[in-house]
Amino acid sequence: MLYGSVRYALGILRPLQAAARARGDEVAWFFDGREDEGPDELTADEQRLVTVEQVRAWNPTAIFTSSNALPHFFPGVKVQTFHGFDAGKPRHIYIRPFFDLYCTTGPQDTAAFQALAERHRFFRVIETGWPKLDPFLAGLPEQVPPVRDTPVILYHSTFSPSWSAARTLHDEVKRLSRDGRWRWIVTLHPKTDPEVVAMYRALENEHLRFADDDNILDLFGQVDMMCSDTSSALSEFLLTGKPVVTFRNRRPGPQLIDIDDPAQFEPAIERALSRPPELMAAIRQFGECIHPYRDGRSSERTLEAVDRFLAEGGTSALKRRPLDPWRKLKLRRRLRYWGPA
Repeated sequence: MLYGSVRYALGILRPLQAAARARGDEVAWFFDGREDEGPDELTADEQRLVTVEQVRAWNPTAIFTSSNALPHFFPGVKVQTFHGFDAGKPRHIYIRPFFDLYCTTGPQDTAAFQALAERHRFFRVIETGWPKLDPFLAGLPEQVPPVRDTPVILYHSTFSPSWSAARTLHDEVKRLSRDGRWRWIVTLHPKTDPEVVAMYRALENEHLRFADDDNILDLFGQVDMMCSDTSSALSEFLLTGKPVVTFRNRRPGPQLIDIDDPAQFEPAIERALSRPPELMAAIRQFGECIHPYRDGRSSERTLEAVDRFLAEGGTSALKRRPLDPWRKLKLRRRLRYWGPA
């Protein structure tokens, strides 16, 4: 079963659905009660379970989610696949007693989660790669394409006001998108303040397009570089091997060109488009740490991880999970279910 809370769960979990169907498994979706997020976009051949009772009767072998929690009263192995890379946010502290198996994306996350698994002992960690990236990586060229004659820049910002550079860099994006030297595609996080979205929509002209694409991966092949802040999407973009300019990133490193003043924005873009060798090498090294898999088969590895987990004893081989009654109560209230676990 594929469990979603927001619309972008579709893009993350559909590659898992394709891999499961390819090996003959039955797949169903469940959304946690937010009627405006996701269910209306399921296709006619995608099965949806609507009630807790339907889920319990369907009795899934495993439940996969990119959310931070899922109902403890659902049957099956509970698998976390994540909704993005670690963007400098302290997600490693969010170990909560909802999951039996964490399927990590690469060595960096695997080491951190494995250390926690050895300490807590109520979940396992298996490195698989990230299913969301399968269609994208399967079509990624082996070599980084050269910069276009008229370079194309992707501007993307996260939604958190304390981390977003959207307001700060707005005037620079406006100025730089007027002379035609570069073309721009702008996309913002779905939870971005509507006022900020309106500000950027108003910038549309012959050199700047505001994109409503739900899957930002679809834009990566259309551009030569990215500008961002502390968005997890920039890590996804770096897997293309192309440069990223960030504004006050929470975890800057040699793989980024990070600035802290809007006056540095234009020179940083010029440097990124020149693709200096030391920057390109750092980008490649970073990609190997967060997601070394380029075969587009992370979904298959994730399904195989569940098979392995079950073959090695499943939940019976784990320590009992902590109770965490408050979060479990909130899940019961959200789904209006007060029956047995």
